[in-house]
Amino acid sequence: MAYHDSDFDYDDENGGIDPVWLLTICIALGIWLVINRYQSLLNRAIFFRIPPPPQIKETWTAQKLPEPSLEAHLHTDGLLPAIPMDGRKYITAYDPATAYHLDTVLADSREDIERKISAAYNAQRNWAKTSFHDRRRVMRSLKKWLVDNQETCAKVACRDTGKTMLDAALGEIITTCSKLDWLINHGERALSPEKRKNNLIMFYKSSYVYYEPLGVVSAIVSWNYRDLHNAWSPIVAALFAGNSVVLKCSEHVVWSTEWFVKAIKECLKACGHDENLVQLVCCFPEDADALTKSAFIRHITFIGSERVGRVVAQAATEYLTPVTLELGGKDPAILLPSTDLDKHISLLMRGVYQNAGQNCIGIERILVHESQYEDLLQMFTERVDKLRPGHSLKSPGDGVAPVADVGAMIAGDRFPGLQHAIQDAVAQGATLTVGGEPWTHPYLERGSYFKPTLLGDVNPDASIAQSELFAPIGLIIKYETVEQAIEIANSTRYGLGASVFGPVKDDCVKVAKRLHCGMVAVNDFGVFYVNLPFGGTKYSGYGRFGGPEGLRSLTNVKAIVTDRWGWAIQTTIPAVVDYPVRSVAQSWDFISGLVGFLYADGWRTRIDALLKLVRASGR
Repeated sequence: MAYHDSDFDYDDENGGIDPVWLLTICIALGIWLVINRYQSLLNRAIFFRIPPPPQIKETWTAQKLPEPSLEAHLHTDGLLPAIPMDGRKYITAYDPATAYHLDTVLADSREDIERKISAAYNAQRNWAKTSFHDRRRVMRSLKKWLVDNQETCAKVACRDTGKTMLDAALGEIITTCSKLDWLINHGERALSPEKRKNNLIMFYKSSYVYYEPLGVVSAIVSWNYRDLHNAWSPIVAALFAGNSVVLKCSEHVVWSTEWFVKAIKECLKACGHDENLVQLVCCFPEDADALTKSAFIRHITFIGSERVGRVVAQAATEYLTPVTLELGGKDPAILLPSTDLDKHISLLMRGVYQNAGQNCIGIERILVHESQYEDLLQMFTERVDKLRPGHSLKSPGDGVAPVADVGAMIAGDRFPGLQHAIQDAVAQGATLTVGGEPWTHPYLERGSYFKPTLLGDVNPDASIAQSELFAPIGLIIKYETVEQAIEIANSTRYGLGASVFGPVKDDCVKVAKRLHCGMVAVNDFGVFYVNLPFGGTKYSGYGRFGGPEGLRSLTNVKAIVTDRWGWAIQTTIPAVVDYPVRSVAQSWDFISGLVGFLYADGWRTRIDALLKLVRASGR
């Protein structure tokens, strides 16, 4: 084959290459740089084309929801008794909306808990070696199962907590799916090794931070959104970080939590992994220190009351176990002057009354400017008065699912205290417009219902405005100036979440920055719960779960520093500062000159320091 000079098209005059060839080389180089820069994204895109992972067996997913036993004991006193049988304790589970018996579960002894921790420890060794690819397959399987079985899952949550199907869908299904989705799409990025920048003295070093599995972690969670969401949430985060996990659920939701944890175990088996990676502990508080004082537990996430949180944190000091505490709040919603009440009333209603007010980031105080107080009070009163308490599952016998806006509370033992707080607030000048007392269901008279309640013109210093209610009780507090509203919002011992509503976003953000809390939503409520670091300050606890920060808290953060050009330059000890030191004065001049050269302001000062360093090293 003959070649001609024109085929190569050299520029004889300049001796250069044709611009088209140069452009081609530049484009190729650019593509190579992009591939190297975004390699993880391309890998993720390729991964999405892989056939979906094996799902949980249909024979299991088709399993019917267990029906409660109507012939068993009726639950009337709000307590969950420990029934001694053969020297063992049993936990009795009831549906708080109906008082029907669900199950009686053998409580774990200390020995049982230790065995479960040991099983999790042994299973984690192989799991820690899995790739993010393997872990994503598990997360995808769980998400698909949850979406496919969302109605059954919602019913199970309703049966054990008394909430409505709508509250279960919003608080359990959507939030859990969202967290799984975030882990699938962004979890690897949060846990991948990070290259860190160096300063001048470390210019010849490469610094990386690695996020390694801790081993066995535990989660001790409460009941309000904990039978599905806050059982699954710490479990999936722990698994994605390469850990095994021991979950202790509340005694109030043993029945449903067992069912939901079984789903994760079945998913692990279906994906070819050890189901012992996840262990469920069901015990009474007096036996829980077998979990909090274990040498094998390397992190504890606790969600619950301040009193119990203190006990957990104290117990964890025995082995210096890190603890994340979420201890509740008294979240305010500040409505800035000229806020469009019609636009935001629905959000405020859901913020107060969702899950019968049993929501750690529910709105417990509404602060409104005095110019809009009467309008807001009237709007709220009309809406709250129309709320229908009740049970949203099918009624016994007739098969009809009634309409219910607000479900049952977890138990009726708090009702006298709530009534006392309401009466005390009225005595201090508050106006009770709706509710204020327990509500009796027409045919479920033993259900734990409290009528949706509204109090207006509440004294911000009253006990009801300072203590967490965890109940369907709305409090409206009026203020005169925005400065006063901020002071009222910050006046409680809590600092979990908050909301700021107003017509101008920048004004809302300015107020949000001055609130003493861990999270703020602007013209919304609770949206920070999904994929951001969740947690508070003051007596609301410390630490974060959720988002990159929460995921990384379940890892050992390890820094590794290497030589950038080890073949050419490595750390050496100059003779002037080598052991044994020959001259204190000379060595001091050397280090002083080095500090001045590296960190002093102004080049003249740096040059003088460099000369000092050279003189000291040459003596």
